[in-house]
Amino acid sequence: MRSEARPVPERGSGAARPANRPPRTLHWALNRLGLNKLLLHMIMIVVATLTAAPYFWALSTSLKERRDVFTAVPQWIPPTATLQNYADLFHMAPFGLFLVNSILVVLGILVIQLITAPLAAYVFSRLRFPGSNFLFALFLIQMMMPIHAVVVPNYLTMNSLGLLDTRVAMMLPFWASGYAVFLLRQAFRQVPRDFEDSAVIDGCSGPRFLWHVLLPLAKPTVIAFSMISIVTHWNDFLWPLIVTDTPAVRTLTIGLAMFVQQESGADWPVLMAGTVFVTLPLLIMFLVFQRKFIESFMFAGLKG
Repeated sequence: MRSEARPVPERGSGAARPANRPPRTLHWALNRLGLNKLLLHMIMIVVATLTAAPYFWALSTSLKERRDVFTAVPQWIPPTATLQNYADLFHMAPFGLFLVNSILVVLGILVIQLITAPLAAYVFSRLRFPGSNFLFALFLIQMMMPIHAVVVPNYLTMNSLGLLDTRVAMMLPFWASGYAVFLLRQAFRQVPRDFEDSAVIDGCSGPRFLWHVLLPLAKPTVIAFSMISIVTHWNDFLWPLIVTDTPAVRTLTIGLAMFVQQESGADWPVLMAGTVFVTLPLLIMFLVFQRKFIESFMFAGLKG
C-alpha cells in the first residue's frame, strides 16, 4: 500500500507540539537545572530551624545567669554558662519524684489502653451483633467530645470512689480510648477474612487470632497510637491539677507551673531548666525511635 507523507509543520505556524513531549512547566525547568531538590531542602531547613529555635532558646536560657536573660541584643550563646539553674530546680521542688510519677502515670495509662482497645476493636471489626454500629458511633462521639466537657463528671466519679489525690485518679478516665479503638478497628478491617477462616479451621480461637495474627499485622498502628498516647499524657496539665493536692503524686507539668509566680514574675533561668528537663525524655524517645515513629505513620493507613 502506498503511504501518504505527512506534512511537516513550519516553525511559527502555531502547530501543536508532539503528544509524547512533556510540557515545559516550572517543575520541569527546576528538574532540568537540578534545583527542585535543592529548593525542597532549603524549605525543609527553614521549617526545621523555626521549629527547633524555641527549644534551643530555652536550652540557652537555662544555662544563663539571671542578669544575662534580658539584654538589648539577644544572646543565643550564654556569656557565662552555668548548671546552677538545674541544681536550683531540684532544690526548690522534688522533680525526681515528679519524674517518677509522670512515668508511672503515662505507662499505667498506655498498658491498660493496649489491653482494652484491641479487645473492643476486635469486636467492632470482626463480629456482627445488633447495635454494633450504634455502639461504635458512641465511640466516635467520645472522640469528638472535648476533655473539658467531662471534667466535672469525672471529678465527681473519682470523689465518690475515694480516689482523689492518687495516681489512679489521673489514669482511670483514660483507660478506655475511643481514638485507639477507631485506629485499631480500621487496621483490623484491612486483614482479609480468609486469614480468620483458615485460623478457625486450624482450631484457633478468637482471642488467639487477635493476639497472634491481628495485632502483629497492626503493629504500625499500635506504635503510632502508643507515641501519641505517651506525648499526650506526658504533657497533660489540667486533669492532674484538678485531682491532685500534694506533691507526692503530682507530675512534671504541675511541678513546672510552680515556678510561675503571679506577683513576682517567673524565674526564667530555672523555669527554662525545668522546661528542658520536662521535654528532654520525649526528645530522647523520638531520637531513639525515629525510624519506627515515621514508618508507623506511613503504614498506619485508614481504610475499610
